Amino acid sequence: MKCPFCSHENTRVIDSRPAEDNNSIRRRRVCDECGKRFTTYEKIETIPLIIIKKDNNRETYDREKISAGVLRACHKRPVSADQITSLIEEVETQIFNREEKEIPSSEIGEMVMMKLKDLDAVAYVRFASVYREFKDVNTFMDELKKMLDK
Repeated sequence: MKCPFCSHENTRVIDSRPAEDNNSIRRRRVCDECGKRFTTYEKIETIPLIIIKKDNNRETYDREKISAGVLRACHKRPVSADQITSLIEEVETQIFNREEKEIPSSEIGEMVMMKLKDLDAVAYVRFASVYREFKDVNTFMDELKKMLDK
């Protein structure tokens, strides 16, 4: 590992432990040349996941798209950053545990909606209104009735 301070090639690992998310390893390193310490994170490299969009186009998985949608839905809601991060990680874990090379975006949207429903009702409705592309007030009201009945 190259030192980020002096660019020397020789560094040593002085501490290694699971990161907070338990999906990566946090390593403290020290440079043999300048003596400075820095932290690295190792994450398992996975097979690129292909997302099948509604129009049947395919694109590579992008965590930021889920993140942006959830953040928009939770805007000005009493939902903490940790809860949002946890929700995104849970959805991502569900996706990768399926061990499929391709997954429809509709299935990812449903996973996110189920998690949002448990987290915050308003955020759920906001996400559903964009995701399900409500065309009019009646479809919006139908979704609200379904939620209230449960």
